[in-house]
Amino acid sequence: MLNNLNNLDNIGDDVYRTWSHEQCQDEIGKLVQGYKNGLPVQILCQLATSIAGTSSLAGEHISAFLTLKERKAIIKKESGGNKELRNLLESTLL
Repeated sequence: MLNNLNNLDNIGDDVYRTWSHEQCQDEIGKLVQGYKNGLPVQILCQLATSIAGTSSLAGEHISAFLTLKERKAIIKKESGGNKELRNLLESTLL
């Protein structure tokens, strides 16, 4: 039973791999809009990474919706003194 539960974590990843580049871009754009409307930035980064496949690809998609200046401001605002969060944000947003 535990193995089946662990496999549930990968369900989205399997579906996302079947998506086209445009489909990924559209969905990540919706996440960016969600962030602008209050979605926590950690969820934006984690879901965008799952959808894109890697944090660098997620960053490429996100950069289509947010300028570098906006992304840097998000990192500064959201991470505060939390180094772990800063690392997550930088790896996805820059």
